[in-house]
Parts: sequence; C-alpha cells; structure tokens
Amino acid sequence: MIKAVLWDNDGLLLDSEALFFDLTKSFFAGAGLAIDDAYWGIEYLGNAKRSAQIARELGLPDEVAGPLLDRRNEAFVERIRHTVPLMPKVRETVESLSGVVRQGLVTGSPRDKVELMHGPDGLLGHFEVIVTDDDVSISKPHPEPYLKALDLLGITAAECLAVEDSRRGLDAAHAAGIDCIVVPNALTRVQSFEKAYAVEADVSGVIRHLQARNGLSR
Repeated sequence: MIKAVLWDNDGLLLDSEALFFDLTKSFFAGAGLAIDDAYWGIEYLGNAKRSAQIARELGLPDEVAGPLLDRRNEAFVERIRHTVPLMPKVRETVESLSGVVRQGLVTGSPRDKVELMHGPDGLLGHFEVIVTDDDVSISKPHPEPYLKALDLLGITAAECLAVEDSRRGLDAAHAAGIDCIVVPNALTRVQSFEKAYAVEADVSGVIRHLQARNGLSR
C-alpha cells in the first residue's frame, strides 16, 4: 500500500526551471555563448552538470564565468521574489491528496529559495516533510535526499511513490528503491526515462496510479 507521495519541486510543481534557463540563456548570450533547450535539458537537467562546467565546456574561461554566474544567480533570486507559476494541475492534485496520503517535498534547491518561491501559493503546508539541498550531503541523482525523506516519514521505499520531471531525479528515486512517476516538462522531455514506473503528461496522472495501488476513489 502506498502511504506517501514524494514530490520534486522545480520543473514539476513550479515552472522555475524555465525561468532559470531563460536567465542563463540571456546571461550566456551576453558573453557570446549560445545554448539551446535540448542541450540544457540533457546536460544540466539530465546529466547533472553544473552551470560552471557547462560554461567551461562552451569555451568560457572560469574567471569570466564565475562573476557572470554570480550575477545570474542574483537575478534569479530577484525574479522568484515575485510569483513563480505553478505547473498544470499541481494545486488541485496536491490539495486532493491531502488527508488521503502523506506528502513530502524532496528538492535539490536550498530551503530559502523553496520558501521564497512557494510563499504566495501556500502549497508547503501540504507537505509533512521537506528535504532540501541544505539537509543532505549529496544531491540528486544520489539517493540520499529520498532516503532522508523515508527516514523522516518512518516508511519503506515500497510504501511511497516519487514524482519527478527529470532523469536526474528519477535516478535518485530509483537508487533509493522507490517507484517513480515522471512528468516531463518542455526542457526535460528530450531525456529518456526507462527506469520510470510511469510517464504522465501532467501531475494529475499520479492519482490514477494511487487508485490502482490503493483502491482510492476521487
């Protein structure tokens, strides 16, 4: 029986990955570098390469990339002080599952950014546990974030489902022994998801799988 759903955040619940990429693309263009959606989706969101590594591979010297990425990061923080759009059907799905199964958030973002992004939407109150980058020593695709969430909830991997938008997150959940539903977004749909329990067009598909596993009704 599934007792909990563990949600990724960026690119799954919030459209923050698109905002971050748009800023990155703009700052890179200012330095004479061109980067397209597919490259970013595979290398950054799929293969977990850092922005500095990508800049280096594209030919930008570290002494130029460092300050540029600092300015990009500052611009991103300023952007998320304003409303960050929810992805399709997120609010109704998360709210409909409250009181039906336990819910947690497992994200590679630091806690201050998570709280800043979700400040206006009120979704964080639906999550019993929130595991951020501040709470682990190794980020996704390592399984530590999911193992931490399981420990906090006091449940086994077989008793929960993970929901991710990228192969990086899928690999983390899979390594923790958790069945993972993938909901690709416009940037991550170029990736492959062979390890996925299922691939859905939007997060509402999670409800159908819970119905199948637990006999839930809407």
